[in-house]
Amino acid sequence: MSDGVRRWDIRYRAHNGRVRPAVVLVPARFGPGRPASALPLVISPHGRNVRAAVNASKWGELPARGPFAVICPGGMGRKLPLASWGWRGQIADLARMPEIIRSALPWFRVNGRRIYAVGGSMGGQETLLLLGQYPRVLAGAVAFDSVTNFYRRYSDFARSPNGRRAQALAREEVGGTPRTNSRGYVLRSPTHWLSAIARSGVQLQLWWSDADKIVIDQAHQSGVFYRELRKRRPRGRVEAVTGSWSHSFKTYANLQLPAAVKWLGLVAAER
Repeated sequence: MSDGVRRWDIRYRAHNGRVRPAVVLVPARFGPGRPASALPLVISPHGRNVRAAVNASKWGELPARGPFAVICPGGMGRKLPLASWGWRGQIADLARMPEIIRSALPWFRVNGRRIYAVGGSMGGQETLLLLGQYPRVLAGAVAFDSVTNFYRRYSDFARSPNGRRAQALAREEVGGTPRTNSRGYVLRSPTHWLSAIARSGVQLQLWWSDADKIVIDQAHQSGVFYRELRKRRPRGRVEAVTGSWSHSFKTYANLQLPAAVKWLGLVAAER
């Protein structure tokens, strides 16, 4: 962790009663004896099989440059902790993160008008679902390399690395296949929540790559999502960033996160 950022390890009770970890990142100049004025907060859902601490490590010194705080929850799906894939209980837990951080760190003050969500891959999927289901929580969101159609994603798994294993996990987490439990997959798809996202008025930036080897065929994932959202004349600012980067943590830490916090106004743009 950067010298300018202090890590706080907390625990919270998930939707099903299980105790889960979360990592809170706060500029090091603030703490119990040095409370800050209310800080912006970023909720950062992790990607599949990525632990909260690993997700937190990718933020580097960015919170100190804001200043702002980040909370990286461990997550909990219907069955699986690290492959929650947008389960409604997990999304409800994400919406509670401001309350959770206030309870765990009583000295910390959240700026309730400046709460954001930023996530990649499965974390991007859950960022979009949080926006669709709890739009009043957020002032802005950025989603990278996201699954937007989980129904389609199930079949695409077969063409991805370790895809058969991913399909088995999806069947366990969702409770069946798209054929036997279509509603389960549809409700975990941000495309199902397009109208709510368009009405929300929340600013949204979407990133996707034509070279993504993990969430393959992004033209039919984030690409379709973006076009359909624009058709609905969204009330908030919506922007797309496209290119040919890889689906990796190196891209997440070195390119996507720094650009996202600038776009959200959390870090001043360099002149």
